[in-house]
Amino acid sequence: MFSTDLLAANLLSPVVLAFALGLIARALRSDLEMPAAIQSYLSIFLLLAIGLKGGVALRQDAPDNLPVFIMATLLLGVVTAASAYFLAKLWLRDGRTNAAAMAAHFGSVSAVTFIAAQQFSERGGQAADSVLVALVVAMEIPAILIGLALAKGAKGVRWHDIREVVTGKTALLLLGGLAIGFLSSEDGLAKVDAMYFQLFQGTLMLFMLDMGMLAAGQLRVVGREAFKLGLFATVVPLLHGLLGVLVGHWIGMNAPTAAVFGTMAASASYIAAPASIRASLPEANVGRCITAALGFTFPFNLAIGIPVYFAIANSLNS
Repeated sequence: MFSTDLLAANLLSPVVLAFALGLIARALRSDLEMPAAIQSYLSIFLLLAIGLKGGVALRQDAPDNLPVFIMATLLLGVVTAASAYFLAKLWLRDGRTNAAAMAAHFGSVSAVTFIAAQQFSERGGQAADSVLVALVVAMEIPAILIGLALAKGAKGVRWHDIREVVTGKTALLLLGGLAIGFLSSEDGLAKVDAMYFQLFQGTLMLFMLDMGMLAAGQLRVVGREAFKLGLFATVVPLLHGLLGVLVGHWIGMNAPTAAVFGTMAASASYIAAPASIRASLPEANVGRCITAALGFTFPFNLAIGIPVYFAIANSLNS
C-alpha cells in the first residue's frame, strides 16, 4: 500500500527541501530572516493564486455532486474539531478552554498543506479536482466556530465571532480568487498568467523556506511537553487524514482528490485559527496550539503524511 518511492519523491521535492533549508538555517543560527512585509505578501499571493487556479478549473469542469461534497466537508470539519477536543482533554489533560483552542486548530485547515498536497498530485500526473479550493473554506469555518462553541457554549458565540471567521484572510482570498478565476475571460487571465501561474512554484519555495524557519523557532520552546504534544500532533492528523480519505472515497472522489481531501482533514491551521482564537478566547494558550500545528503537524504531513494519504487513496481505488 505504501511506496518508498512515493516517500522519496516527496522528500526530494523542491518544496520540502526548501522547508528543510529553513530548519537548517535556524539550527545553524544563521542571520537569514524573512521580513514581515514579505511574509505577508507571500501568503496573500499564494492564497489568491490557488483561488484563481481553482476558479479557472471549476469553470471548465464543475462537478454535478458539488452540494454533496460541501455537506460532507462541513460534517467532516465538525467531526475533526470534536475529536481533537476530546483527545486534547484525554491525552494532554487540557481544560475546556485550551482543549477547545486545540479543536479549532486541528479541525481547521492549513492552506499551505493543502497547496503542498495539490502540488504532490500534479507531480504524480493526476491533478486533484478544483472543487477542493471551495471545500477548504467549507471545512475551516465550522471547525473554528465549533471550537469557540465548545469553549463558551453555543450561546456564547457572538455575531462578531462569526464575522471574524468568515471575513478572515484565508477565506476571503480563496473565495475571492475562486470567483475571479471563474468569472474572468481567457484574454483577461492571459494577462496575469506570468505572475499568478508561472511564478507560483518559485513563490511557494520562498514561503516554505520561511515556514521552515518558523517551525524550528516553535520547536525550541516546547520544553518538557514535547513528547505528549508531538504524539498528539502526529497521531490526531493521521486519524483525521484516514477518515478524510475514506469520506472522499465514499462520496465519489477520485484517488488524487480523495487524498488531497484527506490531507485537508489531517492538517492544522496556524494562520486563520490563531487569529480567531486570540480575538475571541484571549485566555487560551494559542502559542502552544501554533507549536503543535506548525512545529509538529505541518512538517509531519509535508514529509510523511501526504504520501501516506495518497497511498491509502490509491489502494481504495485499485
